[in-house]
Amino acid sequence: MSREYPARPIVGVGVVVLAAGSVLLVRLGKPPREGQWGLPGGAQELGETVFEAGAREVREETGLDVEVLGLVDVVDTIRNDESGRIRYHYTLVDVFAVARAGMLRAGGDAADAAWFDVADVPGLGLWSETERIIALAVEMHEALGAPAGSTSAEGGPEG
Repeated sequence: MSREYPARPIVGVGVVVLAAGSVLLVRLGKPPREGQWGLPGGAQELGETVFEAGAREVREETGLDVEVLGLVDVVDTIRNDESGRIRYHYTLVDVFAVARAGMLRAGGDAADAAWFDVADVPGLGLWSETERIIALAVEMHEALGAPAGSTSAEGGPEG
């Protein structure tokens, strides 16, 4: 199915990866937000669970292996063209995870990958829904009693 002018919504998975008070972001390499910083993720493939899709996408885009801990929220992004036709429609299932192994490097659909301090997120110019999802994931992660502070992944933030 084409991503542009699809016959039905495409299921995408976004992953909030947390470590040492930081969040992992990628510079998006495809429309509709090409060139902007956002969460690693992508389209779910036939036969994989949402959590499997999230872990695969993070590995492809950042080189990191993650443990997905839970669901954050579901967000729809719908973009119309000048004539009002739906050009893009994604149903985004956002999950949160912690990095467990790997070396940070951009790959797949990501033009770049980097850790950002969670406190700096509001000033990064991210999509408002991405900011909301990151804040919610941080709250959920802390509620689990696992502060965003440990990672064994190389290239991760110092903690």
